[in-house]
Amino acid sequence: MPHDHGISVGSGSVRAGLDTNIIPLGERALRGLLDHVIAVGDEAESTYLEVKSTLDMNGKVAAAKIAKFLLGAANRRPREAARHFRGYAVLVIGAQKDGAVGVPRGTEAHELEDRLRPYLGPQFPAFEFGRIGVDAGNEVLFVIAQPPQEGQTIFACHKSFQGDDRRDNLEDGAIYVRGTSNTRPARSGEVEALVERARGGGKPPIALEVEVLGPICRVDRVEEVLETLRGYEKEQVGKEPELATDAFAATSIRLASSVFGGTAHLTAEDREHALDTWRKGRAQHIARGRLHFLGVALTGVGVRVVSRDRFVAKPHLIVTFHGCELLDYLAPDDADYTTAVEPILRESRPLEAPIDFAALRAQSQDYPVTWRNRGDDAEVVLTPESFRPNVPWTSDQDDYVIVTRDSQTTSVDITWVLTEDGNDEVTSGALKLPTNELIDAADLFSSLFLRED
Repeated sequence: MPHDHGISVGSGSVRAGLDTNIIPLGERALRGLLDHVIAVGDEAESTYLEVKSTLDMNGKVAAAKIAKFLLGAANRRPREAARHFRGYAVLVIGAQKDGAVGVPRGTEAHELEDRLRPYLGPQFPAFEFGRIGVDAGNEVLFVIAQPPQEGQTIFACHKSFQGDDRRDNLEDGAIYVRGTSNTRPARSGEVEALVERARGGGKPPIALEVEVLGPICRVDRVEEVLETLRGYEKEQVGKEPELATDAFAATSIRLASSVFGGTAHLTAEDREHALDTWRKGRAQHIARGRLHFLGVALTGVGVRVVSRDRFVAKPHLIVTFHGCELLDYLAPDDADYTTAVEPILRESRPLEAPIDFAALRAQSQDYPVTWRNRGDDAEVVLTPESFRPNVPWTSDQDDYVIVTRDSQTTSVDITWVLTEDGNDEVTSGALKLPTNELIDAADLFSSLFLRED
């Protein structure tokens, strides 16, 4: 049963603006709304407001027009509708730019409802009905649709109507929605959105469990060790190496000598030119060597996700490891000393560039895991097709490795943010994990490159 709000027109100022943060019920709200329509006329029309200058309230056309408006207003998405009039929508009858002639008095709310019911169906939500008197014989009418709700069904038209103007026609079974300033049949995407609305009311809130698989590593003295190895490499060009007292140094010199071979055949000028070029590339060599060294030496990391009692459609999950760095994981078999420690001379293949092992790894555009470093943090983005209720989803552990930027830290803060396709809610969480024991880069390098077979 619609509620009837009756008031009389009095003196009042016409406003050019309209406050859509209000609820359009009550005398003040309806007067302000009428003033706005008189000020701008049809320009006032929007997804939440429609204006009819006049209607024969006893005719079939009027019933069809009002039913069409109510159907379109009922088939809105709740969050979009809530941006104006707290979700309500209003049809103003009997007003236009520069005046409000009104329609003849006598329209009763319950009689209008009886004429609309064949089009709206028995389950259609109630609507509000308001009026402002113009003079002794006329009044402006307001049909006010309720805010749509999550979980509501789709409201289809229940009866056809054919009028002289095809824009007034209604089709039995059709789904109508509000356009920018009119009511029209729904398009496919709008129907799908309404299906999601109908599902939304029954969905529990998202409860996500996020677990990190694999170690968050701490490695000390990486650049120092690579610099030391560059020193050994330099010795191979200048002279034959002397016996070293340090086991790491002695083994490194032997490896460098075996990899790069002797340089006795080179002239002094050749050696000096190669050495100068090598020195100039120091920063690039160290950076590339560090990525390769840690990528092949450290264990890969993955993420396991469980959605408790809830299907999550097309999730977008961002996991941020604060104060950490991500590097591409490389298989131990990809370990290459000449990539970790740039040689001064590549005698066997002098024109061949170092192999970029990470670039060789084919990755589909549909692969559900991406990773990057953002500022001082590491960011992993997971975009699987879905998270199924209570079924663990786990990423591979051969995508990336994680190292702390501060080798002395003993724990890492991790935050995550989840959004779901078709859902405006944002779910977030946080956890703190301990790091692995501190590893010395010299020991790590020796275990990978300098093993005594």
